[in-house]
Amino acid sequence: MIEVHELTKTFGDNVAVDNISFTVQPGIVTGFLGPNGAGKSTTMRMILGLDRPTSGHALVNGRSYTGSAAPISELGALLDARNADKARSARNHLRALGATVGLGSDRVDEVLEVVGLTDVARQKAGAYSLGMGQRLGIAAALLGDPKVVMLDEPVNGLDPDGILWIRHMLKDLAAEGRTVLLSSHLMSEMELTAEHLLVIGRGRIMADMPMHQFIAQATGNHVHVVSPDGTALRDLLAAPGVAVASDAPGVLDIEGLTAQEIGTRAAAAGLVLFELTPVEPSLEEAYMTMTRDAVEFHGTSASPHLETASAHAADKDAA
Repeated sequence: MIEVHELTKTFGDNVAVDNISFTVQPGIVTGFLGPNGAGKSTTMRMILGLDRPTSGHALVNGRSYTGSAAPISELGALLDARNADKARSARNHLRALGATVGLGSDRVDEVLEVVGLTDVARQKAGAYSLGMGQRLGIAAALLGDPKVVMLDEPVNGLDPDGILWIRHMLKDLAAEGRTVLLSSHLMSEMELTAEHLLVIGRGRIMADMPMHQFIAQATGNHVHVVSPDGTALRDLLAAPGVAVASDAPGVLDIEGLTAQEIGTRAAAAGLVLFELTPVEPSLEEAYMTMTRDAVEFHGTSASPHLETASAHAADKDAA
């Protein structure tokens, strides 16, 4: 179990983590989401004992590692797969890590097999691809057979087969009763893997709840409708809080009403519906809705700039 109590971390005048508290329970995969700069990495580093909190504390299975990094036999972590010694082979890198907690070559060979690196175990880590480096980082996290596993962007650089493997592995670890904390920007994969969510924004916890509850409460009703009476239906449904969009004649995407409400009103007005389909919300939609004001940097579409550049180029050619 991971327990975080009123944890705060400041860097000068910048408050990176602002008095947060949460618990990561064993037996389920907990997702940790937040925009860049929200405080995810700083929080994980404090849990691991790599950064000292300004105030508050974090416990891993009842123990604080403030001032000393948690041993790999207690907390297996992947924060940066590039930390491996590039001059060493993958096997020797893991052997050196294992020696810190009394593990020998047999355990090293076991985890190399688990992550699929047995055939390249004697190659230098510096020659590894991004995906192979990720697998080596995961092997290091699992090496000590820890009860708590904390992974930051573990699918980075992995192919579809590797992503599927990670998903099943994390669920298997949780099923064994381990505590699993997963941070990732890959929303579709997080939705398939995690059962519980922590969302952080501007250093504060914005949500701490089951995945299904997060998605349900953060998104409104969205219904896809196909009707030969599309214009009449749009006029019928017009009301405050109802948004109707259309990208083709007779095809409507409606937000703010349930499928039952739309069908009932259409029937009462004698309007024909060919299709009436509730659109299930996604984690990405729910997350973007919640964190819209917590993003540090906002981008814009490149199209206006491209159009402007094209216009300038056309003017120059004309001249």
